[in-house]
Amino acid sequence: MSTCVFVQIRCRPGTTYRVAEEIALREIHSELYSTSGEYDLLMKLYIPKTEDVGVFINDRLLDIEGIERSLTTMTFKVF
Repeated sequence: MSTCVFVQIRCRPGTTYRVAEEIALREIHSELYSTSGEYDLLMKLYIPKTEDVGVFINDRLLDIEGIERSLTTMTFKVF
């Protein structure tokens, strides 16, 4: 089993495409979208139940150069 998590990512100006490319190369996402508004990217990923969500995101995503800020939304139950 795994936990579905959505991460919104704000990139430094001019880095969105490079950040998206690096995320794609790491193959950690289920879906990745460019968005309008306060954040530049929206990523859906599944984190194994055996992994700590914060450590997983910190170690596998937030070290990408160009990420300025992120907002993680946890999911709990499917309706």
